[in-house]
Amino acid sequence: MKAVGVHNSLPVADPNALEDVEIPTPTASGRQLLVRVRAVSVNPVDTKIRMTAGSRLDFPRVLGWDCAGVVESVGEQCTEFKAGDEVYYAGDVTQPGCNSELHLVDERLVGKKPASLSFEDAAAMPLTTITAWEAMFERMAIAKNPKANKERSILIIGGAGGVGSIAIQLAKKVAGLKVYATASRPESEQWCREMGADEVLNHKEELEDECKRVGIEGVDYILCLVGTAQYWRSMADIIRPQGKLCLIVDTEANQPVNINLFKPKSVAITWEFMFTRARFQTADMAQQGVLLSDAAALFDKGKLQHTRTEHFGNLEATNLLKAHAKLESGSMIGKLVLSVA
Repeated sequence: MKAVGVHNSLPVADPNALEDVEIPTPTASGRQLLVRVRAVSVNPVDTKIRMTAGSRLDFPRVLGWDCAGVVESVGEQCTEFKAGDEVYYAGDVTQPGCNSELHLVDERLVGKKPASLSFEDAAAMPLTTITAWEAMFERMAIAKNPKANKERSILIIGGAGGVGSIAIQLAKKVAGLKVYATASRPESEQWCREMGADEVLNHKEELEDECKRVGIEGVDYILCLVGTAQYWRSMADIIRPQGKLCLIVDTEANQPVNINLFKPKSVAITWEFMFTRARFQTADMAQQGVLLSDAAALFDKGKLQHTRTEHFGNLEATNLLKAHAKLESGSMIGKLVLSVA
């Protein structure tokens, strides 16, 4: 079958960084679904793995962890899906990705595709929705109850990206929080407001000063979606006593952070990595599929909106490389997708 893969880790400017390849068609077994891919999206994890996949690989590394498609066949232990079902999912970063005509995925990681969304719009949503949902409702244990959160607030640092775009919606429309987001360009600020942010701060300025500018005296939760060390001290100042902080970006070895800054306020610090359940085959792995199906219902009710903003054509190496370049430029608002013919 056709796929796009990596044989050598190369910079995005090199036309050989991604290649059109032919790979064997897989067969579903156990709890696996074989999905005919209809659309894919691209995330920062794709660009990072492309650059660290290795050199002179005998078999191409296929990337891609955002997919919408139709179940082609199922393994003998599958109970949740059947051939013909429309699905969407992010999958397992330890397994081959979905930049291919057909793709294997564990059914426990899969949700029913929102009926109201096209395959392209649905493909934009799994990875970011899982990340934002787990970060807020599981890691920080925010109640999905506006009455319980009437006086509570969240700061989302990096609000215009893929995760930020859906996190703003979940925080506002599901949890009922007062939502503050950060952005630095007029177009990204406008996007955050369209997603539901009550106020938008400029993250290129000192966040403490930006908080004073809009009258923020502190927040109960912080979801940091960008460089952790860059905002470490600011987050310690802004968060309220007994607040909760969730991080998704690795700290750098040459930028150590002082966790003691958060001790006086008894702040809970947690991490979100949406591939944890799949990587470690956790007992609650199926919760990811449940989460996606719950989110699908919210999309279909109109409570959430998709965050696809760009379409890069059909899935082929040239177009996918352009998509990687867009992400690496740091100017992406929302999500981009490619169709699979």
